[in-house]
Amino acid sequence: MPSRAAAARYARALFDVALQESDPVQIERDLSAFAELLASNAELEGALTNPSVPATGKRAVTETITKKLGAAPPVSKLLALLADGDRLQIVPELLAAYRDRLNDHQQIVRAEVTTAAPLTPELAAQIHQRLAEATGRKVNITTTVNPALIGGMVTRIGSTVYDGSIATQLLKLKERLVERS
Repeated sequence: MPSRAAAARYARALFDVALQESDPVQIERDLSAFAELLASNAELEGALTNPSVPATGKRAVTETITKKLGAAPPVSKLLALLADGDRLQIVPELLAAYRDRLNDHQQIVRAEVTTAAPLTPELAAQIHQRLAEATGRKVNITTTVNPALIGGMVTRIGSTVYDGSIATQLLKLKERLVERS
């Protein structure tokens, strides 16, 4: 089974358990803490994802880490299960899939806004408000700057892209002029 599909299945199961037995937000924090620890320690990540390291050793290390992190039982159990199955390499994808489920449950949508110049706090607040009104959900905005846009902005919400950049408008104008010649 591809790792993305496996991660989605584990995330769905973890989220269902979290809704029944625990706090889904705390579960995300615990899973995130474990993933950050792996990402920040190359030796640890290498040991826990290396197929030549026995599963029993991976499980023991994983249990020690989750105990020190104070992870909730559902997270500890899932990570031990992943260690037993030599699947700890899917933790980053699992975390991403879990966050998607949590955001959907909390009616939160992520938006990526790219502008040619940095946004002022006032303009960022206006964009945030308009996106919340348009989607009917809470919005988490990530902003980036790309001077190649020349002006305007590009907003991505999920798989939908709203491109109001001057660069794109100029490209479309060029295409129309080439068609007419």
